Amino acid sequence: MGRMSAAPALYRVLRATLPTVVMPYFKVTIEGLEHVPERGAAIVAGNHLSFIDSFVLALCLPRPLFYLGKSDYWESARTRWLVAGAGVVPVYRDGGDKGEGSLRAGVRLLDRGQLLGIYPEGTRSPDGRLYRGKTGPVRMALEAGVPIVPFGIIGSDVAMPQDRKVIRRAPITLRFGRPIDLSRYHDRRTDPLVLRSATDELMYEIMLLSGQEYVDEYASHVKSGAVDLSEELGADGQDADGSRRGDVDPDASAG
Repeated sequence: MGRMSAAPALYRVLRATLPTVVMPYFKVTIEGLEHVPERGAAIVAGNHLSFIDSFVLALCLPRPLFYLGKSDYWESARTRWLVAGAGVVPVYRDGGDKGEGSLRAGVRLLDRGQLLGIYPEGTRSPDGRLYRGKTGPVRMALEAGVPIVPFGIIGSDVAMPQDRKVIRRAPITLRFGRPIDLSRYHDRRTDPLVLRSATDELMYEIMLLSGQEYVDEYASHVKSGAVDLSEELGADGQDADGSRRGDVDPDASAG
């Protein structure tokens, strides 16, 4: 618990100093901020274009936002300060199952009334398009009984493309949509078809907010060159990419 409590302290310090510098530099425009609850737990889920997405999103919100990240980041002195400052909470993989470990860590955060940031695509878009979402965020929202606030970020890939290490000045727009209430699915929260239907609903809202072209394929498949599978869920309860149903992919959650 010591490592988890370290994130909010540094996070508060950075939040008090960075916005006045970062926001004007990127000329960030925020739309729909009223849709993010001022108190209480919620998941904030959106598209993922650049490494800086997590920082821009966190600095735009008036309250702390946390992410999930693999615990390996906390073992290195070079990355510990960065992930702590970004509000990243370590996920310890019991038995090597990162999906279940992420689910439990996320639900614990939500049970404490926090905001949790997640990228349903599980990784940054390889070409600027929006890809099929994984069911982890929906599964987490149903387990914790919280809404999901969709968002679309535009321009962050211009400010810092994936092949660049230097951030350039470019306008960024961040749009929040109305919270998605999933309570109607609570009694069927383990049904794979319900998880997929709710996830598709979430991705549609993100598409409208971001203005991206939607691709009904996992971004990880495109990056690896894998052939997409015709069936989303198999009889063994796994997603088409071979991960456990509802895998959150903590490596991507922190950007």
